[in-house]
Amino acid sequence: MTTMKVLFLIFAAATLGSAFMVVTTKKMIHAAFWLIATLFGVAALYALLNAGFIAMVQIVVYVGAIAILFIFAVMLTRKDLRDSAKPLNANWSSAALLAVLSFGGLYLLLSQWAGFSSTEGAPVLASGMDTIGQLGEALVSPNAYLLPFEVASVLLLAALIGAVYVANEAKNK
Repeated sequence: MTTMKVLFLIFAAATLGSAFMVVTTKKMIHAAFWLIATLFGVAALYALLNAGFIAMVQIVVYVGAIAILFIFAVMLTRKDLRDSAKPLNANWSSAALLAVLSFGGLYLLLSQWAGFSSTEGAPVLASGMDTIGQLGEALVSPNAYLLPFEVASVLLLAALIGAVYVANEAKNK
């Protein structure tokens, strides 16, 4: 195994472990700190992929802004910060089965891809390459990532509308 593969496995394991802790910890403030560790792990994975700009955006936007804002929101609320609800609902087995099936489907889908079992290292970028410009073009090009970019924006809009709806329901009670 190369050093890059070992680092990838370490950062991937740390990211998955901290993501698991986000959803299983009982205290909200601990969940926020585990979320920060998860987001740092994702940034480290981006850095291993030679995507330094995306790694810095991950740290600045998610760790620096969203996670810190979440921590301040949790700290400024005067409610009990422990999760008092039952930790598992009645549909946990269905959710676990769906997660396993989704993972299996993704594995089968990706196993058909030639890069899945490739042993080549990461490509070395030439010093004069404009990776930021290429990234910008790829995000708005119909042949590249325009559709996933737009789907992500629609999902974020739906989450925002859902948050407003939930906040209004809580206010009206």
